[in-house]
Amino acid sequence: MLAVMSPGPDFAMVLRNSLIYSRRTGVLAALGLGLGIALHITYSLLGIGLIISKSIVLFNIIKYLGAAYLIYIGIKSLRAKPERQTNEQGEVAHKEDISAFAAIRMGFLTNALNPKATMFFLALFTQVISPATPIIIKLAYGLEMSTATFLWFSFVAVLLTQNRLQKAFRRFRHYIERTFGVILIALGLKVAFTSHK
Repeated sequence: MLAVMSPGPDFAMVLRNSLIYSRRTGVLAALGLGLGIALHITYSLLGIGLIISKSIVLFNIIKYLGAAYLIYIGIKSLRAKPERQTNEQGEVAHKEDISAFAAIRMGFLTNALNPKATMFFLALFTQVISPATPIIIKLAYGLEMSTATFLWFSFVAVLLTQNRLQKAFRRFRHYIERTFGVILIALGLKVAFTSHK
């Protein structure tokens, strides 16, 4: 849970999607993050994580794809413009939501392309799993980690989409989106300079 709750690309992505789009999009992005965790766990259990950790080429491919994705989303956010549409009460209208698939994909790619997650799960699993560990225990570990990720980030999305907060953020949505753009670009650059060791 401490690893899940620590600030990073996952947290920034759920914050952005919840504040800019909707609770639904934030929760779906959280589901994508949970699926990303499941991917890391699967290849760690299969032993591929060890291969990735020993191969500078594979590590760098994942690293640069992850960095490029975060920077891409960051640039899209930086280009946000003020919304001029208003509803009948004169309030700024909600930004058009993205599809369920797009929200899940965004969460999944943010986590799946994070090389730090690869190193984290490999280090964690070598401490708690041995060749003698029953497969059911391994699956239970994986399910627990994926579920914890989904639940935590869903909680964050629900918390941030309370009506009072949404009304306060709505007027400044494009500034918030641009701020998250800068944060995501910075995180992308941080990922790009992640060391293999």
